[in-house]
Amino acid sequence: MGMLTIEILNQMNFTRLYTLGLLKQSVDAEWDTQPTGFSNTIRWNAGHIYVTLEYFVHLIDKEYEIVHAEWIPLFVRGSSPAIWEGNIPSNEEVIYALTEQTTRLTKVLAGRLEEPLENPIDFGDYKVKTIGSLILFAIWHEGLHTGIIDGLNHATLK
Repeated sequence: MGMLTIEILNQMNFTRLYTLGLLKQSVDAEWDTQPTGFSNTIRWNAGHIYVTLEYFVHLIDKEYEIVHAEWIPLFVRGSSPAIWEGNIPSNEEVIYALTEQTTRLTKVLAGRLEEPLENPIDFGDYKVKTIGSLILFAIWHEGLHTGIIDGLNHATLK
């Protein structure tokens, strides 16, 4: 593996450790609180980070089977906890899934980050053409939602 590949995977794992640290600072009872001005909750943002990375890896490799595919309708972009029904994953289940995900996906992605995507993805004016670029986008995306979790932590402090 090249140095850049190793650094991208290290950054993915570092970002996840930061996310998990913020989730561990969250008050368990506040995971489903939606303060004024926020469009979702701590649980939604944590689950959204998880399912988005699973989905991206499935885009990279159609043979990759998404772990917890049943969570996708709960946490996909545009979903909302206000309309959730059925089994909602617990705090512990979400934290466990996030904890094991990057280690598992590092093995799937190793040696592949320079490969072109079969179908490049447009995010507005930004075109993602390689697996590595998609993982860099996923890292940015996670940081964005981790910032929202941090804001929710502050907003739900009593």
